[in-house]
Amino acid sequence: MLTLSSSSPVKAGPAALPPMLSAPTLKSSSREQSSAPPRRVLPPTDRLDRTRLAQLSLDVAVPLPRLEEPREELSTSVERWPLGSGRFLLALPGDRYLGRNLDESQPPPPPPAAEDFPSWAFEPRSFFRFEIIKQSSISQARVGRIHTPHGVVDTPGFVPVATNAALKGVSFENQPDNQLVFANTYHLLLHPGSDIIRDAGGIHNFTKRRSGPFITDSGGFQIFSLAYGSVQEELSSKGELKRARNKAKPGWRNDVMGKDAVKVTEGGARFRSYRDGSSISLTPESTIDAQKDIGADIIIPLDELPPYHTNKLEESLERSHRWEARSLQQHLKDVKNQAMYCVVHGGIDVALRTKSVEYLTSLPFDGYAIGGSLGNGRAELKELLSWMMPLFDQDGRRDKPRHLLGIGDEESVRNAVTMGLDTMDSCYPTRLGRHGTLLTRQGLLRIKRGSNARSFGVKICKECNCSTCQRYDRAYLCHLFKANEPLGVMLATQHNLTFMSDLMAELRRGILDDRI
Repeated sequence: MLTLSSSSPVKAGPAALPPMLSAPTLKSSSREQSSAPPRRVLPPTDRLDRTRLAQLSLDVAVPLPRLEEPREELSTSVERWPLGSGRFLLALPGDRYLGRNLDESQPPPPPPAAEDFPSWAFEPRSFFRFEIIKQSSISQARVGRIHTPHGVVDTPGFVPVATNAALKGVSFENQPDNQLVFANTYHLLLHPGSDIIRDAGGIHNFTKRRSGPFITDSGGFQIFSLAYGSVQEELSSKGELKRARNKAKPGWRNDVMGKDAVKVTEGGARFRSYRDGSSISLTPESTIDAQKDIGADIIIPLDELPPYHTNKLEESLERSHRWEARSLQQHLKDVKNQAMYCVVHGGIDVALRTKSVEYLTSLPFDGYAIGGSLGNGRAELKELLSWMMPLFDQDGRRDKPRHLLGIGDEESVRNAVTMGLDTMDSCYPTRLGRHGTLLTRQGLLRIKRGSNARSFGVKICKECNCSTCQRYDRAYLCHLFKANEPLGVMLATQHNLTFMSDLMAELRRGILDDRI
């Protein structure tokens, strides 16, 4: 481990940047001298700035090949991290976590405490606020408004997922009631690239959706899915890796999906693009830089999503806490009128969930997201929320918005609202629509069934006033899907998203009337 004595001229503060460091100020431990050399060492002439760092493999260990050789031109991005006893770890941003630590026998440092963040970070944001309009007298449900730079979000509200900055099957103009839209950083990094979105003026200009707010995730969930598949696949396989189940499928690539596709270290995750197989590194710092380029109103820190079936839940929780704190530190260097939500983890373990709530809500995040494994089925999710959500009404946590990640079926949405969730996102309605399943007050309608072929004049849902239900009947939609006409997907998706918007409006009215 490289250390710097307390007498060395380093400014106070966790992110102080000394302009130059030379070999005489450095000393190495005997343990480091006897350890095996890192697998990859940068040439002495390399200057490591943040851009260069983001392009490098996670095997990068140290910018000094040999301590005895003076290096007069180290990057000015060198940071010093206190280790106690007057000793410091010297690193480029993220280096102490990238690949292997210089001293592999040392555990990762604990995440920073609340007092390690600047006092101004805890002050209210001028560009983002949450107001509670009505608190139910019979449940934890509440009606509120989230104020963002690109518009107001009425809560409780459903957030549709526009994976590639586009809703599947419909345009943003055809869904004006969807105030907040969720986009995926992982997919946007692969194409078109966050730099292109930045050069277009950000995601609002890029999509021409200038009057509605966006929220972006960190990419952690998509990385998890490369190894384990969807949440449902992981649950049904009891944590079996994708490669073992699917290696016989035609066109299967072990380097892109499965056990060998993702390498997770303390530094972040390295994976391969499903588009061209190129190697990509994602760190807490680089995902925030990407989300800064994209320009969403609400952004999410990098977290690790462990499978439901795991014996390393606590280890994963601690890593997520360190990653989220690093993401927050990166965000606070240039806030750019963006709010950041933390992501509470811990699976269905009461002690770990409580620990995660207590730690993450002590930091200057602008809102709280509920993530990680949310149980095996709707009943377990409901039970999880029943004992966890009261924690968010304690110790001043009540006044920030709460978001449930990845949940969109009607039963779970109703349960979440009564327990105090403000927003929830899911691709569930659009995915159903693409496959010919429509949401109705009487349950799911599978429009491709032969029983609908002669349903002349029968609306999809008699209570619905969407444009699809106003103009078309079940017989016509059945024909469109049977004939593989793209119009069928568009009409079904438009109906499903309108159904979700109407459902949330109904729930808000119920809370205002103290019926929920």
